[in-house]
Amino acid sequence: MKSGLSAVAPAFKTGFRRAILGLFVVWTLFPLYWLVNTSLKQPVDVVARPPSFVFVPTLENYASVIADPVIIGYFLTTFSVSAATTLFAVVIGTPAAYVLARFDFRGSTDIGFWILSTRFTPPVAMLIPFFVIFQAVGLLNTHVGLVIAHVALNLSLVIWLMRGFFAEIPKELEEAAYIDGAGYLRTFFTIILPLSRTGIAAVAVLVFLFTWNEFLFSLILGGQIPMISVGLYKFIGYQQIEWGRLSATASLMLIPVLLILLMFQRQLVQGLTLGAVK
Repeated sequence: MKSGLSAVAPAFKTGFRRAILGLFVVWTLFPLYWLVNTSLKQPVDVVARPPSFVFVPTLENYASVIADPVIIGYFLTTFSVSAATTLFAVVIGTPAAYVLARFDFRGSTDIGFWILSTRFTPPVAMLIPFFVIFQAVGLLNTHVGLVIAHVALNLSLVIWLMRGFFAEIPKELEEAAYIDGAGYLRTFFTIILPLSRTGIAAVAVLVFLFTWNEFLFSLILGGQIPMISVGLYKFIGYQQIEWGRLSATASLMLIPVLLILLMFQRQLVQGLTLGAVK
């Protein structure tokens, strides 16, 4: 009897775990399914009650969005700001992370933890100082202002992750370069950076995705040149919401994210793993 129960128990545990995982997958993917589902519906099907799961799909919403130059402008603005933010955040944050990882000076540990703490600061707490400063220097509603704000938001992420990645690189490689007569800069550019390509790719992907999806700073600091996350409000009117076009735009907004994750999946996983384990 006991042997029978002991044989059933592992099977029950396995089935229970699979059921929990299945529910989690459904819970996670159902909003994405509903988003795409809504984007393929006619307006009458969108407002049908109860919701219609069987309908004739249409691409009219996508055609309308793609033909709208305002929406295309939102996508181009978002891409340019995200790309510029990624470039400047990586260029500024990578050398700073190397200094914190390799040079032991007074206050280096405190500086590292202070940089990390800025990542945990609620964005709304930093929004008012940004708004006041940008208004004083004329950077409100400008591409430059949006890039500066997003670089400031993501710089701590770049520094902290790259610092952990640099810690994994053996110091003996640098010492050998120093013996051969290479200076700090030459060692950094010819040895450290090539070895850090995976980590740099990982943080670059993260910064790009965070900037692409950011909403609050884009709304307050760049409302007149909105990013696509803010541009979704274009479909929310006083009397109605254009659910079909809104869902189609949001679905198109996901495409660059999915493509980047698929293209750089290996670098992202490997870079974050190497940078997190010491």
